Amino acid sequence: MMQKRKADLLFLGGGRITSALCAGLRLAGDRRKILVYDRHPDKLRTLRKESRIEIAQNLKSAMEDAKMLIVAVRPSSVREMLAEVARSGAMPPRLCVSLAAGIPFRNLREWLGSPARWARAMPSPVCRIGRGLTPVSFDRGVAKSDRARVREWLARVGAVIDLPESQMDAITATHSPTHGYHALARLAKAAERAGLNSKAALIAAGHALSDGIGYWRESGLSLEELLHEAATPGGIAAATMTAMDRAGYARVLQKGLAAGIAQARRNAKSSSQF
Repeated sequence: MMQKRKADLLFLGGGRITSALCAGLRLAGDRRKILVYDRHPDKLRTLRKESRIEIAQNLKSAMEDAKMLIVAVRPSSVREMLAEVARSGAMPPRLCVSLAAGIPFRNLREWLGSPARWARAMPSPVCRIGRGLTPVSFDRGVAKSDRARVREWLARVGAVIDLPESQMDAITATHSPTHGYHALARLAKAAERAGLNSKAALIAAGHALSDGIGYWRESGLSLEELLHEAATPGGIAAATMTAMDRAGYARVLQKGLAAGIAQARRNAKSSSQF
């Protein structure tokens, strides 16, 4: 009898980040077996249609059928999800990855209570089109071969950067594509108030942000060189940047990141209190 092929990845949670990762993997031509466990059948049916995942009907058998476990639920649900894993009576895969913002290794080790080895990763939703960025951190005791396995599948959907756990909250607050969406919305609205129609304002703001950053990536020039090039004395760009800096642009960004980091820490604290 032919032995059943084990699932390379088992996702606990079929929400947005699972959807983005699975779509990105399939876009990259990845054909590995992916299992997804979720309590909402509509999510699972959509995922199966979009990304050819397999639905995990039973948590215990799914655990026994997986090589790597990926916890992809909200931070407030991680403890409950891992308790459900423990109650199932199955031995989880040795290699586990948490995608939950702010939940530290010490909590993950305590809540699962098995000899699992943990990694934390924070994939950008842009991984859906293969252009994501995923910071990853590894707990003590994770073998080099297992670290390579985690990096390998994440690299299929974009760049991967290794960081110590102490920096995970800061990069989570920094690398979110919502910064781009937020800046685009605010810049386009300011352009409308300056006299552009809404369509032209959005096109201009999108070019300034997306194509400008694309040029930085491809040109090999440093940010300092580009800013110096743009800041022609007496020019429009120089006047615009100077006014924004004087209005507290840098301070606003710093406050925003600080708020994001504080929220991640609140997530960790509140998830431990029930």
